[in-house]
This record gives sequence, C-alpha cells and structure tokens, in this order.
Amino acid sequence: MPATTDRPKIKENSTPFHSTSTAPDSQLKHSGAKQASFTAYPTSHVPVATSVPYKRNSWAPGVDGPAVALLTVLCAFTRLYQIGKRASVTWDESHFGKFGAYYINRTFYHDVHPPLAKMLIGLSEYLAGHNGTFTFKGDYPSYVDYKFMRCFTAAFGIGLAPLAYVTCLQLNMSRKMCVLAALFVILDNALCVMSRFVLLDEPLLLFTAASLCSIAGFQNNRHRAFSCQWWRWLLMTGASLGLVSSSKWVGFLAVALVGLYTVEELLSMYAGFTPAKTAAKHFGARVAGLILVPFAIYLVCFRIHFAILNRSGPGDATMPPAFQARLRGSPLSHQPFEVMFGSELSLRSMHPGSGLLHSHAHRYPDGSQQQQVTCYGHKDGNNNWVVVKPAAEEFNYTSDPLAAVRDGDIVRLLHKSTKSMLHSHRTYRAPISTRNFEVTAYGNREWKDSNNDWRIEIAREESVVRDGQIHAITTQFRLRHVNTKCLLTAAAVKLPSWGFRQTEVSCSPNNKTDSPSGLWVVEKHANARVPSVDMRPMVKKSFIRDFVRLNIEMARSNNALVPDKDKYNHLESDPWSWPFLIFPMRMIGSWKKGDIKYYEIGNPLLWWASTLACILFPFQLLYYHVCAVRGLNSTWAPGEELHFWNVSKLLWGGWALHYFPFFLMGRVTYIHHYLPALYFALLYLAFQIDHCCRRLLSGRAHSAAVFVWAVAALAVFCWFAPLTFGYTGSMDDLRYRQWLPTWNIYKDRYSL
Repeated sequence: MPATTDRPKIKENSTPFHSTSTAPDSQLKHSGAKQASFTAYPTSHVPVATSVPYKRNSWAPGVDGPAVALLTVLCAFTRLYQIGKRASVTWDESHFGKFGAYYINRTFYHDVHPPLAKMLIGLSEYLAGHNGTFTFKGDYPSYVDYKFMRCFTAAFGIGLAPLAYVTCLQLNMSRKMCVLAALFVILDNALCVMSRFVLLDEPLLLFTAASLCSIAGFQNNRHRAFSCQWWRWLLMTGASLGLVSSSKWVGFLAVALVGLYTVEELLSMYAGFTPAKTAAKHFGARVAGLILVPFAIYLVCFRIHFAILNRSGPGDATMPPAFQARLRGSPLSHQPFEVMFGSELSLRSMHPGSGLLHSHAHRYPDGSQQQQVTCYGHKDGNNNWVVVKPAAEEFNYTSDPLAAVRDGDIVRLLHKSTKSMLHSHRTYRAPISTRNFEVTAYGNREWKDSNNDWRIEIAREESVVRDGQIHAITTQFRLRHVNTKCLLTAAAVKLPSWGFRQTEVSCSPNNKTDSPSGLWVVEKHANARVPSVDMRPMVKKSFIRDFVRLNIEMARSNNALVPDKDKYNHLESDPWSWPFLIFPMRMIGSWKKGDIKYYEIGNPLLWWASTLACILFPFQLLYYHVCAVRGLNSTWAPGEELHFWNVSKLLWGGWALHYFPFFLMGRVTYIHHYLPALYFALLYLAFQIDHCCRRLLSGRAHSAAVFVWAVAALAVFCWFAPLTFGYTGSMDDLRYRQWLPTWNIYKDRYSL
C-alpha cells in the first residue's frame, strides 16, 4: 500500500519543512521581486507528491517526558546490573584508574589523551574514598569503593539512551522510531559492557551524543534565527564540542562534523542571496558559539589540569625544564643558577620529543665508528656532562676563582661516565640526517683536538637576570662547532636498533639559528662550589607555552603507539573489520572456568544491519538522483526529500567521519574505537527503518515493524548477555554463541 494514503493529516498551523518564511502573503506581494526571492535557507524544488508534508516535532511533556524516563530506567538497568561482580581491576581500569589517582596525589603525569575524562575519573575516585595509594593492580582494597567508581562512569553510558531519543525527536523522526533508536543504544552489548568499567569511552560517547543532539536541535530551530531557543542550541553545541574534544582527541571528529555542517549552511545562505548584514551576523554567531566556546572549554580543562598537578611525578620529563622547576618536589627546583666552568650539566634539546644529550659506551657501526652521541628521553647517569675550558687553557677547577660560562665562550663538554669529549668533524656524515656532520664522543680532556671545541651562543634569556651568562633552565643557547661552524642539532629523528631507538644528534651546517632543534638549555646543574637557590622565582610562568608543549607531546606519544604487525595481539583489530564485528575482544586475560569473563562483542543484528544501512546510503542517494534527473514519478511528500538529506548528512556523515579517519591513522587500534561511529550508525538504522516504513507500509504495519525490530534486538542482546554481565562457567558452554570463526569466545584460533 502506498505510504501517501495512510499518513495522518497535520494541523493547519504546523510548520512544513520547506517553509522558510512566516511573512503574510500581502507583505510578500508588495516586497519586490528581489526581496521575495530571499530565504535564509534553501528549499527543495523537486516535484513532490500531493501527500501531507512533514512537520517539525516539538517537545510534548505528557508523551516525551515519560518516554525519556522509561528509557533511562531501562538503560540504567542494563548498565548497572551486577556492575560490581568482578572485584578486581579489569582491562584498562589499570591505566585510567591510575591516572585518576594522580589527581588525588596531585602528581604530574603524561598521557596521550586530553585531561577532562581523566579528571572526571579522578573525581569519582575522590568521592569513592580513594586516598591515592592504590596502584590499580589486582583486587580492589576495602578502602576503595570500586562499585561507586564504576557507577559514576556508567552514568555517562546511561545518558546515551535519553540523548538518542531527544536527538531523533529533533531530527523529526516519528516518536516510535525515537523509542526504537534509543532501544538500539540500550540493547547493544558493546556499548553496555564498555560502560560498566572505569574507562574514558563513556564520557567520550556521552559528549559525542550531546554534540549530535545539540546540532540536531540547532538545525530544527534554524527558522528561528537569533531567538533565545536558537542561541541555546548553538551554545549547547559549542559546549558539547568543547567537552568531547577535551576528553579524547577523537572528539575532534565531532568538531569536523559540525564544522562541515556549518560550512554547508553558510554556503546555502550565500547561494540564497542572503543580505550581507544578515550573513555577517550568522557568521559571527557561529564563530562565537562553535569556535570560541569549544576552544575556551578546551583551554580551561588544561588550566585545571595544570593547577591540580602541581607536584613532581612520572610525566616531568615530557615537559620543558622551566615547567619542571615549578613543580613541588622537583629536583630541578633547587640548584645552582649560574653555570661555571667545571660544573656538571645535563643539557636538554628544546625540540619536542628529542630529550637530553646522552652518550654511552657503544660505537657507530659505520662512519668513524667512534662512540655514539644521542638524545635520551629519560633521566640517566649517561646524560651528565662537565663543561671545561679548551685544552690550551690552564685552569684548576677546584682552586682557581670561579669562571662563569658566558656568551661567546669556547667550551668543551666532557662525558662524565666515559671521559670522552663531545666531538664533530667534516670527515663523516650523520647516519640518518646525511646532510649534517656526524657527532661523536672522542678523545679525552688532555687531547688538544680543536674538533672538541664548541662556541656558546645565547639565543634568549627568560629570567630577569640578563648579564650575558649561562643560567640553569632559563637560558636557551646554541652550541656552534668551532672548526666546521655547524650547530649541534637534535630533531627527534630516531636511530635504528643499533642506536637503541634514541634520538640522533648531528651537527647541522645550515645554520638555522631560530630552529628549536638547535637550541639547548641546562636542565640540571651541579657544582659543589656554587650554592643552590630556589629556581621557582627565576622561572617565568606561561600557561600558553605549557599548553602548546603538552599538546605537542601528546601528539608525539600518540603517533608512537604503532602496532607490531609481526606479532599477533588478540586485543588489536583493524578498522576494516569493525563494522562487520569480525574480531571482538576478550577483556580479561584469564579465560578459565571460575574466572569472571567479559567479552567486548556488539549486538550482531544491530551492527550488521546498521553497517548495511550505511553502506547502501550512497547507492540510495544515487538512485533518488537518477529518478529526479530522468523525471520519474516521485513519491516524496512535501519536505520529505529535504528532511531525508538533513538527517542523513548528520547521521551518515557522523558515522563516516568517526570511522574512515582511522584508516589514515598509524597508531594501534581496537574495536572500541568504533563505538562513536556505531552510535551514529544505530540512529541512522532507526531513521532508515522509519524512512522505508513511511514509504512502503501502512500505519499498523509500520508499528508492527518497529515491534519486530525491538524484539529481535532484545533477543540477540539477551543471547550474548552472559558475555556482557560476566560469565563464570566454562566457555565451552557458550560455543554456540560463536557465530563467526574469527570470534574467540571459547577458543583463540591463533593461540599456540
């Protein structure tokens, strides 16, 4: 039966989707041709059927309120049921729980993710009574209320269901489809099991869902430009984008979705001959709401992060010495300020990711085959050098008056452990950066080799003391080789295994004096003849500098998470496999009978159906376009075509933007990286069911289809529920739940 015969008629005061003006007809008649042609947004001009047009949904407290409440209760049951069954640290709780403890102890750490979600985990631990002493290994102690911590994280997962309902309502889907979409979210096993532990994924998913809901509400109210409701949705979108990008960098994919939507919207205004003044107001509003607000939230999260973590911790080495010196308990906060000849130094390259100047008793396999000089990212005794005068100058470093190291001085650097001198020459090129000269450790203090001589060139001084001397931490300087005129350089280029994957150090003849790779700073200074001082008043604070540096280090660490293709890892999976649910993941290392086992597997019905809907959409779009071009009879209701595009560009576009970029990433990937894309796919599946039912089925058949989908999703969810809520029996009992040979439910086919 055609869909056009059973659609309910709408009230006369309902606003069709294609309606863009509320001006009376008499006003339009006298407004002139140019003014009458102006609309803030484009409309569909494809021939339409004579059926009743779509209408915009509005919140009905008597219907939507109870629906949201019931869905929230159902979602809470699936997320909280037996949440404390396993009283041991499970999967990545060992990482993120430990990060939360750092906030309780206020010790600085380093991680690849922005701080917001981890600060929320820290808050949950604080509220749960954790005192910061538990290291998140093994069983939870009695003084850590792990159930509360898991419930705190599960609350973010519970919020997905009501957000799914409201999002679909704002996308003007029928209310029974809004319920079905929320049920899809509730009944997905992967979304459920991931919300039951102390992880970052649930805050990320909630803020992603909030971003989608907000932009959907903004789109639904775009005909009310600059009204209070319009501004509320715009600012909610900006706030959600700030929260999601501050939780994980994958949240920037939501920013990309909203950004592309905004560009398309502004271009539509331009194509619709929007007056320049109106267009400028729209542009300014979006800059304020969608750029400034998210960026401000992102900055504030890092500001709070730095304010809390004010003590020295395991992440110190990733930050510049000036930052480390301000941390309480840092070994850099008290040391001699003025560098003298005879002082013992550790020199840090100002290039992010390079590390400390280092040498060890290993030789280059080629070239001069002299002792290697590298940069090393960790504190080590082989990072220590002694600054001495040229061999031709007689000087007693214990009895002669102290001599400060000044700008323009010629110095030599003696490696303390091996007694070799920092050396370079024209004869051999660097092993990796072949345009540069090789740098080695060669000779000893008594050798009169001018290739061991380096000239100090001060680049900048960040303390208030500007006397031309080298100062610990605050003076950035270059080391220029006297004979070759090249600059000592460390550009974060890694050596092969013979160099222990440490950073290559070379001597660059390019003389790029402004490059951070050629700048060095004294990180640690020791001299028994020079008194130590409190370095904190000497160091200038710069939040922006610390913010930029930390984000650079986060990116560098993230890029270093590369998979080992030669080694099988049952946890890892490639992006191509995710939509087809080919490689689910064991969340527990021990898979024996009696152990409580969790398996990250999605609801196969929902995963495969949503994947099919997403794959078929481009072909569906092509089919509709061909029909329109060839002038075939259209069964579109008024506004239906525009509605189909407006919903698809957000839901299918959100799925594509949250999925396809992973093919470009070199880092290690896991199946839970697909969950944000899955959220979009589940909502899009509900929309496609709604779209097809509207066009093909009558009202009763439409409702029956919704019921069948809901029951089928519930049945499959219950079938795999033992793996979601924790199974203690033998996995051989669940062998019939292994639908694909690649699933390792009861047997890992790659295990030896």
